[in-house]
Amino acid sequence: MPPKTTDIVEEEELEPVADETAISARRVVAAYATDADEARMLFAMLGIAPGEDD
Repeated sequence: MPPKTTDIVEEEELEPVADETAISARRVVAAYATDADEARMLFAMLGIAPGEDD
């Protein structure tokens, strides 16, 4: 089922996650990813790529 147009969020409307949340999410992704490429892809999808500290 395609998303509703009201479900689509523009990138500039997204707020960055807290540092502690991003660190925890990185650990979970790293623990469950099958390899480094999958981890990088998941980091990018979640917007928590390593080195994106603001």
